[in-house]
Amino acid sequence: MITLQESAGKELDAYFTDKEKSPIRIYLAPGGCSGPRLALALDEPGEADTTEDAGGYTFIMNTGLFEQVGNVTIDLTCSGFTLTPEIPLPGGGGCSGCGSSSSCCS
Repeated sequence: MITLQESAGKELDAYFTDKEKSPIRIYLAPGGCSGPRLALALDEPGEADTTEDAGGYTFIMNTGLFEQVGNVTIDLTCSGFTLTPEIPLPGGGGCSGCGSSSSCCS
C-alpha cells in the first residue's frame, strides 16, 4: 500500500498543474554514506511492476522491491520528497553532514 501524505499530494498537484498526470515510479536509488533510499521518477509500468493508485496518482514499483520494503509512505520535507518504507532498507551507517540536520527548514 502507498500512503500519500497531504503535503506531498499538494506538491504533486502543483507540479502537474499544466501537465498530464504520468505514472510515478518508486525505485531504489543509491544513497551514499547513508545507504540506498527510495526515490520517485516519472515512468511507465512494466511487466515486473506492481501499480497502485493513491491520492489521485498512479504509483508503480518493481514487485520484488515492493515485497522487500512493504508499504511506503510518501511525505514532503524541506529537503523534498521522503519515502519511508514499512521494512527499513539496510543502511550504510551514516556520517556527519549527510542530511542529518534539519537546519534546511529554518
